[in-house]
Amino acid sequence: MPPVIMFGIAFMVFLSLMLIIVGIASPRPADQVESRLMEYGSRPMTLEEIELAQPFSQRVLIPMVRASAEFVSRFTPQHSLEATRHKLDLAGNPNNWSATDFLGIRGLAAFVLGALTFVLTMLANTAFTQRLLFTGVMGLLGFFLPVIWLGRRIRSRQAEIVKTLPDALDLLTISVEAGLPFDGAMQRVAEKWDNEISKAFRRLLAEMRMGKSRREALRDMADRMDVPDVTSFVAALIQADQLGISIAKILRIQSEQMRIKRRQRAEEKAQQAPIKMLIPMTFLIFPTILIVILGPAILILKNSPIFRVM
Repeated sequence: MPPVIMFGIAFMVFLSLMLIIVGIASPRPADQVESRLMEYGSRPMTLEEIELAQPFSQRVLIPMVRASAEFVSRFTPQHSLEATRHKLDLAGNPNNWSATDFLGIRGLAAFVLGALTFVLTMLANTAFTQRLLFTGVMGLLGFFLPVIWLGRRIRSRQAEIVKTLPDALDLLTISVEAGLPFDGAMQRVAEKWDNEISKAFRRLLAEMRMGKSRREALRDMADRMDVPDVTSFVAALIQADQLGISIAKILRIQSEQMRIKRRQRAEEKAQQAPIKMLIPMTFLIFPTILIVILGPAILILKNSPIFRVM
């Protein structure tokens, strides 16, 4: 069996297993009335029944991830854990994973993909050295696939923040100019939408309720986003707070600048559209048009007496 086909089969089997596991582990809506009737109308459950009543993710997946996390974290330096934790913050803390949990997922993905490749190569009667080579390559691929997914999650979150920031600043400006304090305006933004900006403001307000100062909470929010527009907005707010400048005026200036930047980004993308369209037009559209237009002419010229004489 060719190596390319073997890699493709291993990758497809890995994706199929991951989709099945995610489908089984996804929570399902529970009927409260039925659960109460089962609780009061049946015999007491044994310890084994209680354990089997838990979701598949609680019984199987989470223990596997934790065991893998303990194994991988032993060989991971502390600075790598800090970098992973920062990347998870940039991605919005998906599924409330910690840095060790994410390392466990990477180790589990590497083990599953490597084991599948080893089994498939063994069934295909591949040489032992090739079997080890394919297993190592696919194991490395499984180890780095979660990192690729996390990078895409970070970029999509930052793009959403850049897109929704001008609207959030407009609402902040209107709320502050209407008489609300700045904390109340952030609470209004947090209640208005359900996007990355509102989630960041909810976390900021929660940190301030726990005793963190506004300046420190704003700096931490900017670090968790790593977006230049948010960093400049936070720096302007901190400077206004230190110098005693009106926050409403700063918000008005910042909202106008963000709207201008959004319009400039839209114009930039519009200017890039013809260049991006050039590649599919050259390699996909123009050849088909030439075939449709010149194909009958070539057939007519081929059957003409001139070509027959030649």
